[in-house]
Amino acid sequence: MLCSTQQTRYGDKQNSPFFEEYLHRLLEERDRTGLTDMIGGIEALMISVEPGNSIEYITELALMTPYQYLVTLDSEQHWTHVLRIDMHSPDILLREVKHNDLNDIFRSLNDLYPVGARRPHSRYLGEILHCENRHQVVALQQQREFRFFPIGQLAEMDLPLNVSISKPSPYTQNVIGYMERPANSIRVYQHGNCVILPAAHAANDRGKEMQERLGIKDLILPIDHLATRVYSQNREAALLEYLALSSYYYWGSYDIKDQNSSTNVTKNIRQVPESVSPAKVFTANNHPYCVNHLDNLPSPTETFVRNFGPRLHHMAVEVKDGQSMGRENIDVVVDAISAQGKGFLLETVGSREEGLKQIFSSASDFSSLIIEYVQRFGDFQGFFARDNVARLTFAAGQEEGVKDKVL
Repeated sequence: MLCSTQQTRYGDKQNSPFFEEYLHRLLEERDRTGLTDMIGGIEALMISVEPGNSIEYITELALMTPYQYLVTLDSEQHWTHVLRIDMHSPDILLREVKHNDLNDIFRSLNDLYPVGARRPHSRYLGEILHCENRHQVVALQQQREFRFFPIGQLAEMDLPLNVSISKPSPYTQNVIGYMERPANSIRVYQHGNCVILPAAHAANDRGKEMQERLGIKDLILPIDHLATRVYSQNREAALLEYLALSSYYYWGSYDIKDQNSSTNVTKNIRQVPESVSPAKVFTANNHPYCVNHLDNLPSPTETFVRNFGPRLHHMAVEVKDGQSMGRENIDVVVDAISAQGKGFLLETVGSREEGLKQIFSSASDFSSLIIEYVQRFGDFQGFFARDNVARLTFAAGQEEGVKDKVL
C-alpha cells in the first residue's frame, strides 16, 4: 500500500494548525480506504477556446511544446482535438466551441470576471486522472461529499462519456475526471465522431516544421508542472481538495514575500517523473485584496484571480539539460521561438549555480495560458529558485489584462 504521509517536506511557508492536522488525517484516510492505490496520474488536460481559435492554437502548441495533433472528435457543440506526445505523457483535449452563443457552466465561470468574460469560452477546464475502477472511486468520493455530473449532464455538456467528471471546484473552478484504462492500452475518449481534420493536420505540420527548421525539436520536453492561481483565503482548502481527489502528496510551500504570495507544490505519490504526471502548483496571495490598501504590497496573484477568476495560469514545459552552440538550451529555445513572433515577459532568469533557469511567455491569444520553460541543471529537483519566482511573478503581473483594474 502506498504511504502519503511520510514524504520529505520542502519550503518555508507557515501553514495553519488546521491545515497541518487535516493534511495528515486526509492523506492517512485516503491511503487506508485504498483511494491512493486506485487513482493514478494525469491522463489528459482539458482546454477550451473560442470558435475559430483551435487551429492556430494547434500551430502554437506544435511549435512551443512536444504535442502533436492526433485526431478530432466531432460532436454537436464542439470540435475536440486530441493532442498527444506518447502514451507516457498526458494528452491535451483541445475543445473548440462551434457556436459563440453556447451557454454552459464553464462560460458562466468566465462571465463572473471582467477580463475572463472577454473570452467567454477560453479556459483550462481541468485534468482527467487514471484509475483502476472509476465507479468505485466515484462512489468513495461521493461518500466524502464530492459532487459529480450525472451521465445525462455530461452528454448535455458534450464531454466524453467514459470519464466521470466532478463539479467545478469552489476554490480553483477546475474539474477532475476519472478514466479507466487497462495497462498498456491506448487512451480512447468516447465522444463524437472520430475524424482527421485537414486544417488541424496542416496546422500541426506548420508548427513541427518550424521546430525542425529552428533546431529545437529535441530540446523541448513534456509538461513539467501546472500552476493554478487561487484567492489567498482558499490556498489551504485548494491544496486539501486536490489531495483528496488525486493520489498526489504535499511537497511543500515557499513564501515569496517580495511579491506577497506563496507557491505551493503537490506531486504524484508514485514518484514518477513530471513528464509522466506533472506536478500541480497552487499560487496565492499572502493577504486578501480587501486589506492590501493598508500595506500597499504587491498583489499580482490576487489581481489575476480577481480579473480572470481562479484558474490555471501557466503550463511549464521542461527543456533538455545541456548546451547548444555554447549556450544553455533554454536560451536557444526562447530565442528561436521569439524570432517567430512569440513574446516573452522577461529574459530567462536563474543560472547553473542556482540549479535552474526559467522564463514565462506572454499569454496565448487563443487560450490565455502562459507557457513557462524551465531547464534544470544536473540533479536539481525543485521547481524554482526564490529570486526566480519573485521575478516571474512580478513579470506576469505586468502582462496586459492582468494590470487592468477590476470593473
